[in-house]
Amino acid sequence: MSEAAMNSPVSLFLTEHPDVETIEVVLTDLNGIYRGKWLPAHSAGKVLDGTFKIPLTAVSPDIWGRDVKALCRQTGDGDGICNPVESSIRMLPWLSRPTAQLFLQLNTEDGTPWEFDPRVVLKKVCAMYRERGLTPVCAPELEFYLFEEGRDSEGKPKVPTTRVNGNCRIGGQLYSTEVMQETAELMHEIRETCDSMAVPLDGLLKELAPGQYELNLHHVDNPLRAADNAQLLKQIIKSVARKHGYIASFMAKPFGNRDGNGFHTHVSILDDKGDNIFDDGTERGSDLLRNAIAGLADVMPDSMLIFAPHLNSWRRLQQGIHGPLAPTWGYENRYVAMRIPNGENAARRIEHRIAGADANPYLSLSVILAGILHGIDSHMEAAPPTTAGPGQVQTVLPSNWEAALAAFERSAFIAKYLGAVFQGALSEIKKVEQNEFSATVTALEYDSYLVLA
Repeated sequence: MSEAAMNSPVSLFLTEHPDVETIEVVLTDLNGIYRGKWLPAHSAGKVLDGTFKIPLTAVSPDIWGRDVKALCRQTGDGDGICNPVESSIRMLPWLSRPTAQLFLQLNTEDGTPWEFDPRVVLKKVCAMYRERGLTPVCAPELEFYLFEEGRDSEGKPKVPTTRVNGNCRIGGQLYSTEVMQETAELMHEIRETCDSMAVPLDGLLKELAPGQYELNLHHVDNPLRAADNAQLLKQIIKSVARKHGYIASFMAKPFGNRDGNGFHTHVSILDDKGDNIFDDGTERGSDLLRNAIAGLADVMPDSMLIFAPHLNSWRRLQQGIHGPLAPTWGYENRYVAMRIPNGENAARRIEHRIAGADANPYLSLSVILAGILHGIDSHMEAAPPTTAGPGQVQTVLPSNWEAALAAFERSAFIAKYLGAVFQGALSEIKKVEQNEFSATVTALEYDSYLVLA
């Protein structure tokens, strides 16, 4: 190990934690899933010295973890070099054996950041903000379901009963502290684990549907850290839930007749003096706020494949609920795509409400921040705010997965801000996934057609 590596934050961490046996080195793939290896702690040197390799396609499998042939041909399925994100080194407290986790960034062999890596995509957008002397402040919110292990007789997930509702599935007791108390040990361990891993958890609450909850993160002035925190929070919730005998699911719409899981992101922008550019001292907010909203609305059709990346994602996006299919905005209105929350003028911000909890945090934040820049750079003017509740809003966004892919593939905005290499990679992955689902005959088809057709 080099002298620089011996004095690195990772080496210092391992000195402070001499019991660590294993280091889990991980990348996040384009579907938001961890991919990596377990290394013995004494092998940390090759990661720190920049000699640890992994295939460039490690971040671009389909949702089933299979290689995408077109991308393997494009890269020759060759190796890239992994650089450690040294500030990310943490213990994984839910494992029985002492294990640390370290995030990686994937580069080509000549050191060029690899654009299939979603963390690299977000870093590219962050650089655009630095060039303008701007700093995004971001706070994600994640909804999820807790299910019992296993499936019911119809293959569906099993929602736990409660003392409050029993088996009632009419409502989920929104904001019920009594239901929260029934899962107190699990929720406390999630909170304690977030503390130990320096993930800035804010609030925990009972959401609308039976078995559904929401956890919020504090805002941070580093988008990469905000996305890291969201990715870690999902891992913490899933891992601690498994330890307690539950499945924690971020599937966008587990049930057709119950509420879906959203991934809402609050964003404000600071100038080089630390002032919020969305604040003009009034409740209305600044012209730059409306420029940003207009930009987000303008590019929302191109961005829907990122906000709703899977077949199931589109079951959540229906008329008349909290996931509209129109780029609407409004003040303190939860039935729009972009809500401007009430509160202190200095904290004026946009709550972007389209993405499902199954979205990749790095890509979701990338396209939101890019959309804001697009609106500001082009001096775009927003449409009037929406004041109405749910209703028959005319659909102006892609209404299904296939249409979202088509809009994404031809988008000049995605190519300019997020990169054409990334654009091509995600497109190929989604084509493979769509073809797989299209070729699969479902149980509903047999029930409908096997005898009567």
